[in-house]
Amino acid sequence: MLSSYTGLRKNALAVLLVGAIFALGAFVFLRQVTNDASPVRSVDTLAATIKSVHWGKDAPTTYVLFLDGGGTVLVADDRPHLIGARANIERVTRDNGFVFYRFPE
Repeated sequence: MLSSYTGLRKNALAVLLVGAIFALGAFVFLRQVTNDASPVRSVDTLAATIKSVHWGKDAPTTYVLFLDGGGTVLVADDRPHLIGARANIERVTRDNGFVFYRFPE
């Protein structure tokens, strides 16, 4: 019993870190499931300018857009869009209050 307690004390930081990572992963998963299950309340069309694009290996293409109202949003889309071009995007609001942006289909 004493040796297992000593071993646990030596690895307490690692145990806490692994536990925190699992808790964060569970939170993100449950949040995504909740947002996907919530119906769409409204879809608003906004005008924006594509400022930059970021992509990487095994990662979705993410566009940085400046809204006409002065805000900045990130939109993930696999279709190509020109940097500096004007674009219409949709602001989607779900019943639970979650808001995200997307390019129209």
